[in-house]
Amino acid sequence: MKGDGQRDAEPPAPLDRSHQGPDWLPPDQQATRKLPIVGEKAPLPEALDLDRWSLTIDGAVERPRNLTWADYRALPSRDLRMDIHCVTRWSRRQTVFTGLPLAELLADVGVRPDAVSVRFVAWSARDHDTSLPLDVALKQTWLAHAADGAPLEPAHGGPLRTVTVGRYFYKSLKWLRRIELCAEHRLGYWERTDGYHDTADPWPGDQRYIGGSLKPAELETLRRGAKLARWRRQTVRSADLRGWDPIDRAPGAIKLKNCDLRDARLAGADLRGANLTLSDLRGADLRRANLRGADLEGARLAGADLRGADLTGAALTASTLFEGELAARVEGADFTAVSGLLEAQRRWLDARERSR
Repeated sequence: MKGDGQRDAEPPAPLDRSHQGPDWLPPDQQATRKLPIVGEKAPLPEALDLDRWSLTIDGAVERPRNLTWADYRALPSRDLRMDIHCVTRWSRRQTVFTGLPLAELLADVGVRPDAVSVRFVAWSARDHDTSLPLDVALKQTWLAHAADGAPLEPAHGGPLRTVTVGRYFYKSLKWLRRIELCAEHRLGYWERTDGYHDTADPWPGDQRYIGGSLKPAELETLRRGAKLARWRRQTVRSADLRGWDPIDRAPGAIKLKNCDLRDARLAGADLRGANLTLSDLRGADLRRANLRGADLEGARLAGADLRGADLTGAALTASTLFEGELAARVEGADFTAVSGLLEAQRRWLDARERSR
């Protein structure tokens, strides 16, 4: 493996997207110029100490290797231009990452014939990881240390991360520590814990989650909504809770991800710290609801009644308060210190707050 630092080179040929058409946005995605912070916010301290930093390449390889930061930076690097598509419904066009293709790095260690998958492990407290089929990783994954001409900030995966073209961004790993070639495929962190789809192709529009997490009897119990404290101990995924009117009005930090909560009757509910990521709350009655610190990333709130609701400190990355002619009612709602609203949604909310 030879290199002399930065050099110019042509990017690889684009993936075949003959079904993409003229629109670069996959289904149900929103364009943004921002680069939102997603996933974990900070790595282990060792990831940021470049004198102690290392990258291990092992598993089903002929010659396992450990690279220091100096070793990595001596490799030839170039630019990759790619669109980012996050599972929480935001997309950023033509981000320029600087680094090198994974295939070039692996050519030096010799991939064994029994390797079928690549597992990437992070410098994180929970050993966050993600996996890809070997053929996908060799064609579509790069290692990157810079974005848009500047070194990657730690919150965005610096000093070194992976980026995988044509997959939701949870298949791109921050704070890369280890590349393991595997003789069998293993699910990554988000797939194991939250039921994210293992393929993660944004273009079909239905590869965010693999499906619901509840059996019919469990779903019926949840729909009755008595004694909701038990549901805080697990993540409920992709449940049909349309028109939900729970008996217990204090669900608190309940986790209802990618759930259908259209027209739910949650006026006055205590939802402090709840995780409603990607849930559909269009038409929901949330008047005077306590949503302080709730995670509403990617949630659909257009048409919801938020009058008098407290959303202080809520995460609203790529959530929608309006969609076309359908808009939330926000009179008297408290949006103090909310984070992540994309540009058009922020302008819409600011205009309504100024008109009060």
